[in-house]
Amino acid sequence: MLKPQATATRELVNLDGLWQFKVDFQDEGFAQGWATKTLATDLQAPVPASYNDIFTDVKIREHVGWVWYQRQVRVPRGWSAERIFVRADSATHEGVIFVNGKEVVRHVGGYMPFSADITDQVSSGEEITLTIAVNNVLTNETVPPGRVVTKDDGTKQQTYLHDFYNYAGLARSIWLYSVPSVSVTDVTVKTDFAGSNGKVAYQVETSGAAEVRVSLFDEDGKKVASGTGANGNLEIANVKLWQPGNAYLYNLKVEALVGGNVADEYQLNVGVRTVKVEGNKFLVNNEPFYFTGFGMHEDHVVKGKGHDNSFMVNDFELLKWVGANSFRTSHYPYAEEVMDYADRHGILIIDETAAVGFNQNFVGMFGGPKLPTYGPETANEKTQVNLLQAVRELIQRDKNHPSVVLWSITNESETGIPEAVDFFKPAIDLAHELDDTRPVTYINVMTEPFSKCLIAPLVDVICLNRYWGWYEDHSDLSNAAIHLEAELKGWTEKYSVPIIITEYGADTIAGGHSIHNMPWSEEYQSAYLEMSHSVFDKFPSVVGEHVWNFADFQTKPGIFRVLGNKKGVFTRDRQPKAAAHLLKARWTTLGNRKPKN
Repeated sequence: MLKPQATATRELVNLDGLWQFKVDFQDEGFAQGWATKTLATDLQAPVPASYNDIFTDVKIREHVGWVWYQRQVRVPRGWSAERIFVRADSATHEGVIFVNGKEVVRHVGGYMPFSADITDQVSSGEEITLTIAVNNVLTNETVPPGRVVTKDDGTKQQTYLHDFYNYAGLARSIWLYSVPSVSVTDVTVKTDFAGSNGKVAYQVETSGAAEVRVSLFDEDGKKVASGTGANGNLEIANVKLWQPGNAYLYNLKVEALVGGNVADEYQLNVGVRTVKVEGNKFLVNNEPFYFTGFGMHEDHVVKGKGHDNSFMVNDFELLKWVGANSFRTSHYPYAEEVMDYADRHGILIIDETAAVGFNQNFVGMFGGPKLPTYGPETANEKTQVNLLQAVRELIQRDKNHPSVVLWSITNESETGIPEAVDFFKPAIDLAHELDDTRPVTYINVMTEPFSKCLIAPLVDVICLNRYWGWYEDHSDLSNAAIHLEAELKGWTEKYSVPIIITEYGADTIAGGHSIHNMPWSEEYQSAYLEMSHSVFDKFPSVVGEHVWNFADFQTKPGIFRVLGNKKGVFTRDRQPKAAAHLLKARWTTLGNRKPKN
């Protein structure tokens, strides 16, 4: 789905702000027709924002089920001849949109946009009632999975096997937008270069019969290439490549013509670059690339997972300050604004689905009954259908971003049993089918070593989450170094592909110190990172290091967590721990290349 935009033929209205808000404690909203009437509530909730930390009532924070948002919207008067759409950039984890009490679209999956054509339900100049119901329930069939249990006091509790808080609500923007009756509905670009000549292959889809004209402009607004037809190839003389840390974006203007007149216009930023895997090397523009950065979370005080441009810019500034060249969207797709910003600033992204928590071996850490990871009561055929849909939506949304260099299908799933292959292979195959320009990976957990994992042979890049010195060999860094080196030796001898360490880290209380490098101290976190780096640097196949985590983040309560996960090298309010300075000293000298051992 194309992101809405304002062009010469399109208009959009942003619906961010305060909405009427009501929690459906008794699960009665649908039966009582809340969408058909004014919400009976004194509460208002900001959009975009997770609602959980906004209010002081713990019953709202821990609510399991539906909440309702509502506001009045004026359709612009000039849209009488246009198709009119409403769009939610996300709704965690199920969303239903009503217009004047009528359901117009329903979507399952908390991190992807969805929209509805409401032309036949509204009129230009009319004030309409927009109501959105949002459900935060996770089941064995959702992505990510979870389970709702009833406590002894009769209340419902959401359980899940992923280590971040289940923030819910409308965390991204809501839009009303118009497009012409004949419009551009999809654009796909693939880029390449040979010598100084750039290549942009394009494919355009339209909603009706139309001629297609495309024009490519450089950053100075000069036209550098043009073409006609729904499919074609553009040649750029003296191309300026999109480079890590040095982004260059061309602008592709796509026009749909009817009778020789422009019916619709859509514009797309294009970065000319290539991504390849050759042996154990990860190549960007045919040059070896070494990933430095973090696994991150959309997580901030008060707003939860709510997108905020101020927070986003600050996070990217900190990435630049510390010398990071990349990050992973752990463990779900991020807001489109984040992807756009990464495109503009040359930051590389490992783009991940929300398939986290498919591992019943975590029950001991996060609670709940121990069941088989894959089976009728857990991940089953319906779950797989939802996973495949998640892969389709992710690639459909993010396929044109030059910053996206790797698709990640799942994080820390159980992969050492045949059922895992049956479950994940179709998703891996689908990613390869939908996009032949980017490698595909998965994120391996420590309990699935090279001698056991059955998914590794299916992917192009192996990503490892390793906590030698924390969850294993806790406080014993000398032993941790031996075991980490032995394991990496096993992986590199068995697989001749690039390996990225996508998680390594130690929980650290900011301001905690110890002359003996005691765990939870800032000294131990730094020593842990130094030990890990000394091992990574011994292996040519290791082509990246992503520290877990960029910043401290909220989790559900648990004895393993102290007011959340404290593995950040920045605090939750983005102040640096000592480890941030250590990483800065290492990463700012690398120039996107692997350190010499």
